[in-house]
Amino acid sequence: MRWRYAVLGGTVAAAAATTAHDLVQRKHAILRNFPVVGHARFLVEKFGPELRQYIVTSNDEERPFSRDQRRWVYASAKLENNYFGFGTDNDVENAAGYPVIKHRTFAGPGAATMPHAQEEVVLPCAKVMGAARGRTHAFRPGSVVNVSGMSFGSLSGKAIEALNKGAAMTGSLQNTGEGALSPHHRHGGDIIFQIGTAYFGCRDERGRFDLDRLVDLVHSAPVRAIEIKLSQGAKPGLGGMLPGEKVSREIAEIRGIPEGKDCASPSRHAEFHDVDSMLDFVERVAGATGLPVGIKSAVGNLMMWDDLTEEMARGGRGVDFVNIDGGEGGTGAAPMIFADSVAYPFRIGFAEVYRRFAAAGLTDDVVFLGAGKLGIPENAIVAFALGVDMVQVGREAMMAIGCIQAQKCHTDHCPVGVATQDPRYTRGLDVSLKSVRAANYIRSLRRDLLKVSEAIGVVHPGLIGPGDIDILDGTRSAVGLAETYGYDPTWPRLGPRLVEEIQSLMVAQAATHGTAVDEHP
Repeated sequence: MRWRYAVLGGTVAAAAATTAHDLVQRKHAILRNFPVVGHARFLVEKFGPELRQYIVTSNDEERPFSRDQRRWVYASAKLENNYFGFGTDNDVENAAGYPVIKHRTFAGPGAATMPHAQEEVVLPCAKVMGAARGRTHAFRPGSVVNVSGMSFGSLSGKAIEALNKGAAMTGSLQNTGEGALSPHHRHGGDIIFQIGTAYFGCRDERGRFDLDRLVDLVHSAPVRAIEIKLSQGAKPGLGGMLPGEKVSREIAEIRGIPEGKDCASPSRHAEFHDVDSMLDFVERVAGATGLPVGIKSAVGNLMMWDDLTEEMARGGRGVDFVNIDGGEGGTGAAPMIFADSVAYPFRIGFAEVYRRFAAAGLTDDVVFLGAGKLGIPENAIVAFALGVDMVQVGREAMMAIGCIQAQKCHTDHCPVGVATQDPRYTRGLDVSLKSVRAANYIRSLRRDLLKVSEAIGVVHPGLIGPGDIDILDGTRSAVGLAETYGYDPTWPRLGPRLVEEIQSLMVAQAATHGTAVDEHP
């Protein structure tokens, strides 16, 4: 009997020691929040490939992000080996709509020619945001990869702070989301301030838009641009929804709403009602702040885009950037029907919008942003080929700071402290560590975008065009991206001046980093 008591005592002591260690360590939020039992997740993860040969699902079946995609994000964020062995496990032979990137045998002008070239070179936007319309504070965004609009409220304060610090480390922009600019956004990262339909952060006591408050706000923080949110991919056609469980006292004070009650934003703006009045609002905001002003929208009925391009083609008024959010959804709480079936997926929605701007000859005057699972390299490359100038990363950035795709964002019970306001869970999120992981992920994505650009034979992902991608129908046929999405082959990806500018910038950076480039056109 004594040996049984000894074993039991040893087990209890080991569990107690493990619990004490887990509670004070800061590397893993899961272990900090769920000591001892949290180790089971890592054990299953370690032996997952072997187990999945016989049970559960394959590496590319899970949604919204497959196991392979999550593994790439996690490994990149931790600076672990993010390569894959033994070939692809995607069902290339049978998949319809599978993109294939067409590499070139010989490099184009300025493309790097050394192995793993330019890993430390940043990727600025190929366009200067606001320049075409003469905005006082026009600027060239320093990164083609930026943090998407995720509000403080939807995400915890620690998560927002970690993402802001990660953005600062990489020269990226962080979008506030519609929940206003909080103290957690003020840790060195440059900001895109989003104006939602409830005008949080820039409204008066009765909830109406207040231009003076907006001006004061943007002058108090490193706000580089203003985004007017028309709709979003998580719930297109609905206003933002923050469940009452997540409306803490701090959030209530920042937004000017009751604590503990559901916060439902209007579905549409009160300050404008059509394209004409929207452009008046854009110019009013740009004139008062001097900042570039753009719009964010999911894509459904296309009449608005026809009207917008028609008005902008006349000259005078216009948006400085367009951010297209795919209907694939995001972190926000939404009815299932909206998450599943309202608004086009990113590729179709973006192509519909871009075609209209291209046909009107306006693409060089507008910076195009995109969101909707574009934080995965292959998706981002297709987006650039379709005309995107910058990608926004949301859920992928969340995974970089610890999200495990538990899909509890709407319940306030996120187990890793990312999408919750509950101190029980947020205590596990270490900002100093997670901010570095966010930065590592952004750098890794930019590195892969640059590697693929090199393979295609161009110096920057903004020079990748629809002719560089084919869409497969299994092993039966391949159709060019331009033909698939109705692009006119005479539309230039970028105008000659923009091409020359970005090539010069990238070649100069490569020379600074000692990277060989191909000087032959």
